[in-house]
Amino acid sequence: MSTKYQSVKGVKDILPGEVEKWQYMEKTARELFELYGFSEVRIPIFEKTSVFMRSIGETTDIVEKEMYTFNDRSGDSLTLRPEGTASVVRSYVEHGLYNSPSIVKLYYMGPMFRSERPQAGRYRQFYQIGAEVFGTENPEIDAEVIGMLMRYFEKLGIKGLELEVNSLGCDVCRPKFREALLEFLKEKKNLLCEDCQRRFERNPMRIFDCKSTNCHEVTNGAPTIEGYRCENCKRHFDTTLFYLDRLKISYIKNPKLVRGLDYYTKTAFEIISKDMGAQNAIAGGGRYDKLVEDFGGSPTPAFGFAIGVDRTASLIGDKSHSSLTPAVFMAALGDRANQKAFELVDSLRQKGIRVEKDYENGSLKSQLRKANKFGVRYTVILGDNEIDRGKVVVRDMSVSQQEETDISKIIEFIIEKVK
Repeated sequence: MSTKYQSVKGVKDILPGEVEKWQYMEKTARELFELYGFSEVRIPIFEKTSVFMRSIGETTDIVEKEMYTFNDRSGDSLTLRPEGTASVVRSYVEHGLYNSPSIVKLYYMGPMFRSERPQAGRYRQFYQIGAEVFGTENPEIDAEVIGMLMRYFEKLGIKGLELEVNSLGCDVCRPKFREALLEFLKEKKNLLCEDCQRRFERNPMRIFDCKSTNCHEVTNGAPTIEGYRCENCKRHFDTTLFYLDRLKISYIKNPKLVRGLDYYTKTAFEIISKDMGAQNAIAGGGRYDKLVEDFGGSPTPAFGFAIGVDRTASLIGDKSHSSLTPAVFMAALGDRANQKAFELVDSLRQKGIRVEKDYENGSLKSQLRKANKFGVRYTVILGDNEIDRGKVVVRDMSVSQQEETDISKIIEFIIEKVK
């Protein structure tokens, strides 16, 4: 059947049968992150455009060509959030969360928006679960948060993941690396794609992040940050890896790993799935020690990550989340039986039992067919004759056997069966 109205290209409905995976991911995140001391924050869907221009970087693909930006009625430029970290940092500074006596740990979840070409694993409205830590530059927190993220994927039952890590240096060592990279690329600039030619002067490190095969070839043999890190960055990276080893988390050092956002310093990482195609990164993040200061706050080191919910959901098996299959179906025959069944359904639900009933007053045969479609284990059969006798029939659908019990005891009887 054709329909006049369809969803916009690049967005999708998350329907029953799939949404349970998302609920499972969110529930698991809340339970695990709060175990590690994180508290939830709910950030706005849109911000002033300057929030993202300032934080993400003007040479990134997101700012250059992917943001949904519009003017409101007062003429202010607003943008649908393309990522979560900038909004969390803005909130952290605006509400003075830096006055906390200890480090601040926050997590968030929800939709993000980027006007990019829809393809496998990429949507214009996509979803992220993220976490941010403010107030410590100790590399232990880098390893601890990465460890928490790896535990999260373990709890979801996702296998075949690889952790890639790098250190992007700092304001002390990165300028020297930038000069060396520019020197290497200056004779090859014309071989780069149009985007990378624009990035050449302002942020040449982003060329490593280009998806063009040709640009990858151009950077073969290019210097990497590995040979230019200052002693402080070396020590920080080595200590991060030391604690990842203590957590027994395997990793791959990738000196060309560059995150797609400009605010990262020192530690950067991505988690890759070997079971996906080209869009194979399901999570990533790193340290951003200058971003809070850029937003007008006091110098505050920070570390965080974001999980791509859409991609991660595609890796979760159907049996990895709780089922919404009702435990009981209530089949009623006759007006008085239907009225009593209506009351019993409510009583069972108040006891935490998931139950459905027939609302069409069909025959017993049709109601049993519906019970089978729901996949229930037990069907309660109640007719006017049973009402007169004070009895009710409970049918075990798995073995096609049934037994009779007093109607006054049916609630306790069902609870005993399904709990």
